[in-house]
Amino acid sequence: MSNQTLDRREHDGETLYVARQEAETGVDAPFFTVYVDAERERRWGYLCGSCESLSTAMDSMGRMQCNDCANFKRPDEWDAAHE
Repeated sequence: MSNQTLDRREHDGETLYVARQEAETGVDAPFFTVYVDAERERRWGYLCGSCESLSTAMDSMGRMQCNDCANFKRPDEWDAAHE
């Protein structure tokens, strides 16, 4: 795995690792991948790049949203029929 530096975050007594070079495009800012280990073997979720919140949600179509601000990512296979 890459030896790029990961940002460390504390959340509910747990150390998490933010990979800012691994991003999903959001409408306001990217969503960064968060791991539970520095080796990036176990993904935890995503960090909102707009408000720095870890409170994010993703559905089965790849749609993602921040629960604390208006940032979101459209589904991976998006078309007008999904609206």
